[in-house]
Amino acid sequence: MPTQTTIKRASRKAREGKKPSTQAGEFVHEEMKRYERGDPDIKSRKQAIAIGLSEARRAGVKLKSPKKGTASGATRKKAQRDKAVGQGKARPDPVRSRAAKKAAMTRKHKGR
Repeated sequence: MPTQTTIKRASRKAREGKKPSTQAGEFVHEEMKRYERGDPDIKSRKQAIAIGLSEARRAGVKLKSPKKGTASGATRKKAQRDKAVGQGKARPDPVRSRAAKKAAMTRKHKGR
C-alpha cells in the first residue's frame, strides 16, 4: 500500500504535466526503498519495480499495459485490471484482498 506522501508527490507531478512514467517513478522509488531495507515481501529489484508500477496503476496513474510479447498474458491481464481499478471502472475483489492479507500475515509470523 503506497504512503500518502507518495500519492501526493505523484499527483503533484500529474498537475505539473509530467509523463505517467515519471509519476509512477514515485511508487517505484518507494518500493525500491522497501527492498533496500530488506523487506521480506520483495525478492528482487525487478519485483520491486513491478510492484511499484502495479501500485501506480491502482492509484490512478494512466500507465499503459505492457505490450504483447514483452510480458506474459497473465501479467498483461493483471495490469489491465489494475488500471481499471485505478480509473474507478472496476472494484478490487474483496475475497482476493482478504486472501492476500492473510497470506502476508502468515509469512510474517513464520519469519519469511
